[in-house]
Amino acid sequence: MAQPSRESFEYVRWFSHLDAQDVTSVGGKNASLGEMIQRLEEEGVRVPGGFATTADAYRRFVADNDLEDVIRKHVDDLHDGTEVAEVGAAIRDAFLDASMPAPLVEEFRAAYRRLSEHVGRDEIDVAVRSSATAEDMPEASFAGQQETFLNIRGEEATLEAIQRCYASLFTDRAIAYREEQGFDHLEVALSAGVQQMVRSDLAGAGVAFTLDTETGFPEVVTIDAAFGLGESVVSGEVNPDAYVVFKPLLDADGHRPIIAKDLGDKGKKIVYADDGADEPTRTVETSSQEQAGFVLDDDEILVLARWCAAIERHYERPMDIEWAKDGDTGELFIVQARPETVQSQRQSAEFATYRLEERGEVVCSGLAVGDAIATGTAIRLGSADEGDRFEDGAVLVTGMTDPDWVPIMKRAAAIVTDHGGRTAHAAIVSRELGLPAIVGTGDASEAIEDGQMVTVSCAEGEEGHIYDGELDFARDEVDLDALPEPATRIMMNMASPAAAFRWWRLPAKGIGLARIEFIINNHVEVHPLALTRFDELEDDDVRQRIEELTRGYADRTEFFVERLARGVARIAASQYPEPVIVRLSDFKTNEYADLLGGAGFEPDEANPMLGFRGASRYYSEHYRDGFALECRAMKMAREQIGLTNIKLMIPFVRTLEEADRVIEVLADNGLERGVDGLEIYMMAEIPSNVTLAEEFAERFDGFSIGSNDLTQLELGIDRDSDQLSGLFDEQDEGVTRRIAELLDKAHRHDRPVGICGQAPSDSEDFAAFLVEHGIDSMSLNPDSVVGVIERVAKVEQERAR
Repeated sequence: MAQPSRESFEYVRWFSHLDAQDVTSVGGKNASLGEMIQRLEEEGVRVPGGFATTADAYRRFVADNDLEDVIRKHVDDLHDGTEVAEVGAAIRDAFLDASMPAPLVEEFRAAYRRLSEHVGRDEIDVAVRSSATAEDMPEASFAGQQETFLNIRGEEATLEAIQRCYASLFTDRAIAYREEQGFDHLEVALSAGVQQMVRSDLAGAGVAFTLDTETGFPEVVTIDAAFGLGESVVSGEVNPDAYVVFKPLLDADGHRPIIAKDLGDKGKKIVYADDGADEPTRTVETSSQEQAGFVLDDDEILVLARWCAAIERHYERPMDIEWAKDGDTGELFIVQARPETVQSQRQSAEFATYRLEERGEVVCSGLAVGDAIATGTAIRLGSADEGDRFEDGAVLVTGMTDPDWVPIMKRAAAIVTDHGGRTAHAAIVSRELGLPAIVGTGDASEAIEDGQMVTVSCAEGEEGHIYDGELDFARDEVDLDALPEPATRIMMNMASPAAAFRWWRLPAKGIGLARIEFIINNHVEVHPLALTRFDELEDDDVRQRIEELTRGYADRTEFFVERLARGVARIAASQYPEPVIVRLSDFKTNEYADLLGGAGFEPDEANPMLGFRGASRYYSEHYRDGFALECRAMKMAREQIGLTNIKLMIPFVRTLEEADRVIEVLADNGLERGVDGLEIYMMAEIPSNVTLAEEFAERFDGFSIGSNDLTQLELGIDRDSDQLSGLFDEQDEGVTRRIAELLDKAHRHDRPVGICGQAPSDSEDFAAFLVEHGIDSMSLNPDSVVGVIERVAKVEQERAR
């Protein structure tokens, strides 16, 4: 969409003549549109054309209608105790009853005609958006405080929409916000942006951020997408698609760094209303085909991510961006960009963790916003008009929120909604307020009783849970800048892709153990052989559930490969370029059997802990085609997505022959040790691994001690036995001698050795023992990292004396 080029108005400015210096004239939103048109078109960023009415136009409107006295009188009433709702309604009515001054009418009409002529139409449809002159500053975001009007067509309708924008400077929420921020109501002016509509009602639209909105992780672009106009995403009416793109690899040749693609249900969409309708837009149900498909394809996701990254580079700060896709032309557009104002304001050294100290019954679940926990009495509200029923410190439960809910939300301990994604209004405001929120639950308004005591937990990963009752929880604060830096590499254990970004601020140096069982169990759900041998499934219900899960995939195995690859990639991205050691699947047969479709493919073993597990599965004819899917996923994560910091680790390697066979199978599947920097580690968890450590060192690039299994097999104790739990001790001399022997043999062959377990965090003596014998790395659960860093640094200092 090209831009009109002439500039000949007193009260109108074309976007193409605006830049970031024009905030006082046209507000942050409109100045940003002009800045992008002027500075970013050469990077391919497309912005729809249009014009902005100036702050002087607003002031002329106020002056000619004697509205300043009206505003001052009612603001004085507000300070004398009159309710905000009464003050706001009175001022808005005065604005809407006023007359547009003739010079403004003439210019606004002429600008609309010129914009229509420029695109070759008599009357174009436009979006009319409010842009306050104090809006979208990093320290004071006015986003969502004023109104936007979509699908406006014709001179009269455009004039009316501009006047309604002026009135919206005094919505209840805008008045309350300015009071809190200390802005003078008479000093803030409003510019209306009149922008050619993108026909996203025929395609899709959404929101993007140039960081992770929950954790502040700065290396990603997060994109929410829904069919129809973008208002459905912003308002939280739908649960949108969610895409995550890793910025550092966006410009790498041949890489496609999409590290998450989650399909939203997208049950509704907002489209143009029929001609002659009272309202310009309407909400309709989406088709089953739309619900089963992604709004954007991979190429479009990557283009949009590159644009967002370019916008962030230009502004030199994290950005909150709205985008739209034109259904007529298939083109993507950026329709708004403003500074992100929550995570980017956090201090890097600020770090607090929450954890539940007890468990309870889960009432319902949804997307977790933030990482905090709160308890309170649940109060269900159907609309913001019921605000007088709400009690300070209660948990707000409702269908969805909009800016009218903000006064209530500020009084809440936590927020729970039925609908919405991570960029819905409830999510955005809860982040600004520092409140835990769970959105998109689907049924919270029905599942949670009014007056029920609940615990809202956002501290368990991407999925948040509402528990029945008041559960105990802990909050720990850490000053990361004050932590020492030990010589021993401290790494983390990680299983959940959703949780990986939560810990990016920790001074860990990579992931020492990434378990893919969690990803398979929670994000894939299907046994791999049920996909490679789908025709052998006899249970019709299982077949139907698998078909539902894999809808949209022509090849069902691609579902497994993509879900696993992107899950691993998200974990690897959180620590890039530090090493991330991915342990290939180590389910036991009973655990594999619990996967969807798995029962028919797994033997019934008396002792699965010592049975068909780990390396033995990978080369077995019974499972080779299932393992091939894992290999395809690892190739995709390393080669297509581009996360070459991924190293592979083989669990439960019983013999040298088995090691050779697994390495051969990996190579047959395109994962050859040494090619493209691929390193392959092995778990050291069987006594034979230590006895033959020098021979294994010729085959592998490093070792990771699995202390639980090593203790189990060294002492002959079932680690799950209650009767023998008192004998199970990783610090038993028999076990520690094995560990010392392994370290000695491995280091003779220049092979690094790590340990992935909690023993170093549970025992200072054990940590000291490992340091004394030259352990190269310790990998721990994230909540133990800070304590172990302090413990290991202390041991190292004592040894240096």
